[in-house]
Amino acid sequence: MLAECYVAPMTSVALTIAGSDPSGGAGVQADLKTFHQHGVYGASVITLLTVQNTRGVSRVAVMDPSLVREQLEAVVADLPPAAAKTGALGTAAIVEVVADAAERLELPLVVDPVMISKHGAPLVDEAARVAIRERLLPRATLVTPNAPEASWLAGFDVVDRHSAREAAQKIAELGAWAVLLKGGHLGGAQAVDYLWINGQIVELSAPRIDSPHTHGTGCTYSAAITARLALAEPLLTAVSDAKGWLTEAILAPPRLPLGARAAGARVGPVNHFTPVSRRKSVPPEPR
Repeated sequence: MLAECYVAPMTSVALTIAGSDPSGGAGVQADLKTFHQHGVYGASVITLLTVQNTRGVSRVAVMDPSLVREQLEAVVADLPPAAAKTGALGTAAIVEVVADAAERLELPLVVDPVMISKHGAPLVDEAARVAIRERLLPRATLVTPNAPEASWLAGFDVVDRHSAREAAQKIAELGAWAVLLKGGHLGGAQAVDYLWINGQIVELSAPRIDSPHTHGTGCTYSAAITARLALAEPLLTAVSDAKGWLTEAILAPPRLPLGARAAGARVGPVNHFTPVSRRKSVPPEPR
């Protein structure tokens, strides 16, 4: 007698639309690792290729917009995602392709408005920045800028708690349903992120970690949120739990057999092997 077949429960699909990092710490590679660790099936659309490692970026090659469109159409037709995120998009033409797709799809969309790499290499041109602000943000469930990106989007310098709160509200006025302004660049003993949601600001705080292993933190953070949204977590809970997981991933970086010959200051990846707690946190109240 044949053994009864085990039927696994349905697995949610999360989609990343972003650039490739061959060293695996950021971009699509970090997103897919994060999706897997959170228990969702990861699909991807490549927007650009980079030549980089933990010491820097030496080349960026942007995909043809038609190839990005065809990737999107192929994935969505066969593996309908429960949530999606964007990363580095390269050009205004690619932003337009993604915005058109977002308009047709009814799902949570997390927009990480990546403008430069951790090493300082530009990953979008000026026209793409404008297209992100005007075409993509109005279709976003959540946009996740760091302080430099928020400064460009809001039109003024984000340098402290007051300007961060003001910028989060200003960016929300561009059309995004919610804004997570990440405070990693703002200094202080606590790393405070500012979440504009339902017309209020929620401050999410964690101890600031002095670590050289911060490559891909923005990609990983937004991917963790996307995975949790694909699992139908409420947005506030998804952001709060993702921040807690990322903090642990920075605290215990992976031990990698890094080469010694490459020149330049090294920025290592976070630990995508960090276990995901299934115990839901209690998000802070608006302040």
